Amino acid sequence: MKRVALVAAVLVLVPLLSACALADRFGASAPAQGADLPGHVEPVHAAVIARNQAAFWVSSNGCTAKADIQPVVRQSSDGPIITLRRIKEDRCREIRPEGVEMRWSFEELGLADGSRLSVENPYQLPPG
Repeated sequence: MKRVALVAAVLVLVPLLSACALADRFGASAPAQGADLPGHVEPVHAAVIARNQAAFWVSSNGCTAKADIQPVVRQSSDGPIITLRRIKEDRCREIRPEGVEMRWSFEELGLADGSRLSVENPYQLPPG
């Protein structure tokens, strides 16, 4: 009877421990939660990664400046991933439906020339 209980315990615990190991392994490259980072994730209307630069079009009510958007770059097994975070709200009332362009060089982002960069922000079609 003790042997059956031991086998049953092993059969229950092994999958649970494996799941914890997998969660640790795959969770390590998961994006940091919002509490760890400034502002909030900013939807983008478009993104272009070319010539060692990253350019994005983001919503603007007329006052969005580059300093209002913070790029956060993290490494993953597939290469660097960028997330734009809005750290200052645009409270102006001159809405720009096409959005505004924000551009960073790879040097500003701490990336090597020619890096392959993925974008994590959600895409949002411009209004209209």
